[in-house]
Amino acid sequence: MSQLNDLLMPKLGLTMTEGMLVEWCVAAGVPVKAGDPLFVVETDKVANEIPAHADGTLAEVLVQAGETVPVGAVVARWTGPGQAAEPAPCAPADSAPAPTAEAPAAPRKHAAADARVVATPLARRLARERGIDLARLAGSGPGGRIKAADVRQAGDAAPAEPRGQASTAAPDEAARRIEAGGLVQSMARRMTQAKQVPHFYLAAEADVGELLALRRRLNESPAAARLTLNHFVIAAVARALQALPYQNRIWNDDHIVQFQDVDVGMAVATGRGLMAPVLHGLAGATLDDIAAQSGALLDRVRDGRATRDDMSGGAITVSNAGMFNVTYMTPIINPPQSAILGVGSVREVFRPDAQGAPVLKREMGLVLAADHRLHDGASALKFLNHVIELLQDPYQLLRNPISSQG
Repeated sequence: MSQLNDLLMPKLGLTMTEGMLVEWCVAAGVPVKAGDPLFVVETDKVANEIPAHADGTLAEVLVQAGETVPVGAVVARWTGPGQAAEPAPCAPADSAPAPTAEAPAAPRKHAAADARVVATPLARRLARERGIDLARLAGSGPGGRIKAADVRQAGDAAPAEPRGQASTAAPDEAARRIEAGGLVQSMARRMTQAKQVPHFYLAAEADVGELLALRRRLNESPAAARLTLNHFVIAAVARALQALPYQNRIWNDDHIVQFQDVDVGMAVATGRGLMAPVLHGLAGATLDDIAAQSGALLDRVRDGRATRDDMSGGAITVSNAGMFNVTYMTPIINPPQSAILGVGSVREVFRPDAQGAPVLKREMGLVLAADHRLHDGASALKFLNHVIELLQDPYQLLRNPISSQG
């Protein structure tokens, strides 16, 4: 057989550290041509088809569908180009001592303490979490490789703890254990990563009485796209990024990335969980442009057709929870972005006018979460106030965008 080389989990994005292999497109022993799909990787809730970059034959699958592994992990071996595969370790013929009457030979199924245990990265992580010795497991994968399913099966078969010992397992009659899927685990890890970002928060209200009146008037035209409050908020954020480009940057690997394009993410609730696709190229975009682009993007996301570009880019996301009857929403930044704007419901409140008389106002609660490695209170408040100014005087959003202030 030709020299076998390693196929690795690719790095598909700026901050990708791991991916879930959701599907193998070919089976072991099947030849492929350059450009043929090999496997599908899901990261940030987007499926990416990984093609063969040369002709070859898939010889051995090491990571099964449904397993999550870090970038650079070996997922398979094939005859095409790649990293040279490590040869399987071979013990010298005379390395094992001859059995004696006093010390009978150990059964072959128990590996020596220093033997290499062949297991998938996910299996190793599950074993660490559950306190399972991989050396005592028989793998069901190719060549005896231990898979995550083997670890889960061993955990389920483990004897119950003595009564005198504390147990973290809930009684069967009170709760049941649900195995988290790869996507749920990925989301949980991302949220844990997100809270490592040093957040700070600024809250304010925007008087949106004029905005609501303008929106109602614009939506009276049957020929035009229907505008939502979220379209106005996204437009205001895009204009503010254009006017204050210091907010249009992210922190990555101990350096600052300054974006030249104006891109804004929007949080979307789907059947698969909360997702944050990105609207690209909003510099100079009109409200109708934003409505059309966001509508098409929402369709792709909800239909499972979102691309890698749809799910990447931008320094800020708009997370609008106004339809859920909440005054303020304090959101979590979606790394690698450096900010997120939480939008609450429109409330009717009385405010005193110049003479102290009560005036009925319609206000929207806004909370800006910002990355303190890049932004401080003064600069972030300037950005938030600019967004509020545009929402309170929405006719500015119908004009050409103002130039950057640096």
